[in-house]
Amino acid sequence: MELEFRGEIWFWRGPAPWHFVTVPEDRCGPLEDVAPLVSYGWGMIPVTARIGATEWETSLFPKDGRYVVPVRANVRRAERLDVGDAVTVRLVVDA
Repeated sequence: MELEFRGEIWFWRGPAPWHFVTVPEDRCGPLEDVAPLVSYGWGMIPVTARIGATEWETSLFPKDGRYVVPVRANVRRAERLDVGDAVTVRLVVDA
């Protein structure tokens, strides 16, 4: 399964601070459908993500009825991204 969407980078200041992009609500249904087939626990969905020319392996986190894509520091540096930047995210769900 492949998905592409635009979203804003946001920062979570929790005990383990991290940057994310939230998957739009209308794209979450197909992810929920495939989650039982690919999740390795807690609803996490393994994906290959791409922003610009940078690709990385990660897992989507379920949050507030949607999913969030973690955006690593090396991705943000390579693509010159910061909080509030709108990005196009491409996801391939890994089986």
